[in-house]
Amino acid sequence: MSSRQSILNKLRQNLPPAMELPSLDEDWLQYPDPLAQFSEVLTGVGGQCVSVSTLTDVQRYLEGLDAYQAAVQRVSAVPGIEATFDFNAVDDPHAVEHVDYAVLPGELAVAENAAVWVDDANVRHRVLFFITQHLALVVPRSGLLHNMHEAYNHVTVTRRPFGAFISGPSKTADIEQSLVIGAHGARSLTVFLVDDLAPNSK
Repeated sequence: MSSRQSILNKLRQNLPPAMELPSLDEDWLQYPDPLAQFSEVLTGVGGQCVSVSTLTDVQRYLEGLDAYQAAVQRVSAVPGIEATFDFNAVDDPHAVEHVDYAVLPGELAVAENAAVWVDDANVRHRVLFFITQHLALVVPRSGLLHNMHEAYNHVTVTRRPFGAFISGPSKTADIEQSLVIGAHGARSLTVFLVDDLAPNSK
């Protein structure tokens, strides 16, 4: 008998006892003010939350941001939000490597951990979520949920080829336990929770 087989046999002889899976039928976290919770957690992980009424308000707020004003290449997959570069017109995802500011749709926002569910339904090049210098996610106010359990009940992970939860801008604390924002992706994240997503809302 080989050493490998001997080790595997010993492992099999000392398996932990089988246990039933925990029940998911229970009360999960609920917040008296999920918007305040979402905003507080998002701020804590380096992002910012802006609650507005319409997409016109989103555009107006963006125009007041230094990063947006300084952006040479802006892309938008949200109707009514201005862009300087049409990412749908390019076939090669490498062509979006110089995007400075991306405004992209989010489906759900989770108060528990400030995560936003995104997919590639209206974003041809999904790399935009990660390669842009600055990212803004536009989420319907009705999509604000209390916890991840609720979120997974709303998400169909097999609906699209790509989907992800994003919470805050890119960050790492691997180096000397010092938090660095924008190490591997977007340097900033702004989440807009919008009451009315009609493109021509006033």
